[in-house]
Amino acid sequence: MAGSDVLSQSEIDDLLSALSTGVVSAEEIKDEQKQRKIKVYDFKRPDKFSKDQIRTLYMLHENFARLMNTYLSAHLRTLVHIDVASVDQLTYEEFIRSLPNPSVIGVFQMRPLKGNAILELNPNVIFSIIDRLFGGPGLPPAKTRSLTDIEEAIVKRVINKTLECFSDAWKQVVAIEPKLEIIESNPQFTQIVPPNDMVVIITLHVKIGQVEGLVNICIPYLVLEPIMSKLTTTYWVASSVAKQALPEHINAIQRKLEKAFIPLYVELGRTTVTVQELLGLVVNDVLQLESKIENDLNVIVGQREKFRGKPGLSGHKVALQITQVISEGDENYD
Repeated sequence: MAGSDVLSQSEIDDLLSALSTGVVSAEEIKDEQKQRKIKVYDFKRPDKFSKDQIRTLYMLHENFARLMNTYLSAHLRTLVHIDVASVDQLTYEEFIRSLPNPSVIGVFQMRPLKGNAILELNPNVIFSIIDRLFGGPGLPPAKTRSLTDIEEAIVKRVINKTLECFSDAWKQVVAIEPKLEIIESNPQFTQIVPPNDMVVIITLHVKIGQVEGLVNICIPYLVLEPIMSKLTTTYWVASSVAKQALPEHINAIQRKLEKAFIPLYVELGRTTVTVQELLGLVVNDVLQLESKIENDLNVIVGQREKFRGKPGLSGHKVALQITQVISEGDENYD
């Protein structure tokens, strides 16, 4: 495999054929794996991403998986489960060779970062989504095929929403504006970087109902190179904490809260009657309340007693003069 961790379709067929004909046995493969203690390193394709950067990308896309899970569950109205299966670095050629043909490949920009990235959706996943959106049970066709024009229009809407979730997940590191450029079906026609360039592949495992498949996000090293210093767990955690405590964010939340409408009413008094008495009420009947005329009235904010005051007039309008502020329980509403 020339140092590659990704098998092409022909290599997979040859291996299955060898197993079925008895040329090689599964036990021999296991023994060989146990004996091999040396990890092959190809100096022509050096690792571009450190372990810490891979870990950061993993955590970042765990957030992306949660956002996508929420969107698809609500949009498809079915049980959806998405999690990050792996984050690997390999050459672009190895990634392209691993994709089925036909496939659904969305090429998108990550502005202001230069260059393009790829969102590849397994045909089983995308046809399950299409079938659900068209009112079906969410089952893919028996034979994989290319998208029709109508299906491609639907897929573009799904991918655009997916890219919005992608942008939300990445804002902890850098603010990006992803933009879908084109949808391809043949991996060989998708060349965003030279074949030997290193890329990072984030693989998501998607389960929609009873249908399972993979979604791959391919980001070239050249695209991420300007922000490599930010792809560390220390920066990622520090950035998320700092954003929560920024004074401008606190002020913005306070301004929005101050504009919120809440119900406020004055309670003149209470009384209890039976259902029979309630049914017998007629015009001009008098109900005796428990409150006395000299007592302060309760002012209800939301569902809590917050003030007490005396009723009166302000000009020709009914008014209330606040005489007491009730602060009990405020510590629970900080």
